[in-house]
Amino acid sequence: MVQGKTTNGLMRHLRDNHGITIQGSTHKQQLLNIGYYHGYKGYRFVGNNTNKISYTHFDEVVAVYEYDSNLKSLLYSKIMFIETALKNYTLERLVQVGPIDFEYIFSNLLNDYKKHDVKSKEYHKKMKSRLDLRDKIYGSISYNFSDKKAVIQHFFHKNEPIPLWAIFEVITLGIFGFFIQCLNIDTRILIAQDLDIHSTSHNQNGRILEDIIFLIKDLRNAIAHNGVVFDCRFSKADAPARLKEYLQHETKVDNITFHSIVDYIVIVVFILKKLGSSKTDLRKLIRAFVNESEILRSKIPIPVYTSIVGSDFRRKIGALGNFV
Repeated sequence: MVQGKTTNGLMRHLRDNHGITIQGSTHKQQLLNIGYYHGYKGYRFVGNNTNKISYTHFDEVVAVYEYDSNLKSLLYSKIMFIETALKNYTLERLVQVGPIDFEYIFSNLLNDYKKHDVKSKEYHKKMKSRLDLRDKIYGSISYNFSDKKAVIQHFFHKNEPIPLWAIFEVITLGIFGFFIQCLNIDTRILIAQDLDIHSTSHNQNGRILEDIIFLIKDLRNAIAHNGVVFDCRFSKADAPARLKEYLQHETKVDNITFHSIVDYIVIVVFILKKLGSSKTDLRKLIRAFVNESEILRSKIPIPVYTSIVGSDFRRKIGALGNFV
């Protein structure tokens, strides 16, 4: 049987085994609030657990935790807005192409596989992705019907096909990304043009939109499920070179790697600008992010701060401000 530690025991553990100054009722309350495992253990490193932060005082742990929490609060509504808007732009274009029921879309537009020879590996890869997408969408419909989601049950009860807009209401951002990926090249390019993100030099095949969706869906999921975001550990894979090059060209922000949170601020601001957000709102977002970062800077050692935000933080923020 595993014997757990009380909060007082955990405080002793942090003092004796980790060299962290922690004492008194305020620190005890803070440790209770953030938790040892979610709070301290979740914020004791940057990026991966081999890059540990050399905390000397519990106030530093709390500062990083609060920075992370405030970033999630700052970005949550923006990411939700972006998700809704991208789905609506896609719907707006598809309405102009033909019927908006899924079976028509599946047969006539989700056919990116057709550009490959039927005997090629790419053909089979794209066909499998298309079939997997159909399974994921049907799975989402089934789940939301069982969960009594009104928008899904309404069409079942009326024995009518479920329109794509209703499906978009219930699918995840990741499934939506796969949807865009399976669209044929002409439709992808039209949607990218509607969003003013099509570039003949960086986006010749209309892939930038799906790149953006797959990138921000990891951030969105971390925010929605209270994961850690300050060090970008939520990222499942490196962003494609074409996306990084395109963003650098458009924003004039250099060295975009998505290894620091400032790069995610860049892409959020970029998308919001494309979606018509005002300069005032975009500057407000940047200013709020800078203010949170400055608060963190005042509370932790400078080397730790630099390892979190990057050595080129100010230069990137300056370029982003100019872009806005």
